[in-house]
Amino acid sequence: MKHCFFYGLAFLLLSCKLSAQTDKSYVSDDFTIKKVKDNVYEHTSYLLTDDFGKVPCNGMIVYDGGEAIVFDTPTNDSIAAILIDWVKDSLDCTIVAVIPTHFHDDCLGGLAAFHKNRIPSYASNKTIAFAKAKNLIMPQHGFHKKLELKVGERKIIAEFNGEGHTKDNIIGYFPSRRVMFGGCLIKEMNASKGYLGDSNVESWSETVMKIKQKYPEAELIIPGHGKSGGQELLDYTINLFKQ
Repeated sequence: MKHCFFYGLAFLLLSCKLSAQTDKSYVSDDFTIKKVKDNVYEHTSYLLTDDFGKVPCNGMIVYDGGEAIVFDTPTNDSIAAILIDWVKDSLDCTIVAVIPTHFHDDCLGGLAAFHKNRIPSYASNKTIAFAKAKNLIMPQHGFHKKLELKVGERKIIAEFNGEGHTKDNIIGYFPSRRVMFGGCLIKEMNASKGYLGDSNVESWSETVMKIKQKYPEAELIIPGHGKSGGQELLDYTINLFKQ
């Protein structure tokens, strides 16, 4: 009888663990959320642009212990509201922070929905300054070079390593799963240079080289647009912008 009890308890614990990591992806014509690793989902919404047409825009959701943190908002408030509801209903988590990685619409276009739901927002001081200067919605809490927060019992890092796509672009890192959200600073394989209107092309390679040296253990890298990959995305971006 005792053995049956322990086997039953072990099965229950295993079932709970597997249930917690079940793929709960969301798919619609305008928005997708897909599991990319345990405790990590990638969200993708779309931005209609004059130069590049309908562009898929990625962000990242990390979660643990009933809490979640979102890197980059969806591109508008209505889709951001879908993401917020999905985190609550599908992950059974409360979003404790949203972190736009720079001031463009594909990073903070849905920020008002997060503020409406009393979700605190964090960004580099440079991002807040650019948002203010351009009369955009502003993140609430600023940091200079590096921000560390906890999601459940796990650490996340948001960090400015130098200029590239914009003068304020940061990356996000989730050490326990070795996942990096590179945002628009990092290109997918075979991508073009893309929009350069706010960029520092001269510094771009050097910035990404610094990131590659700092995070050699990163296994999965999510770019701002397109398909995720490994360290080869850093190498491709470095070579693309070498002077």
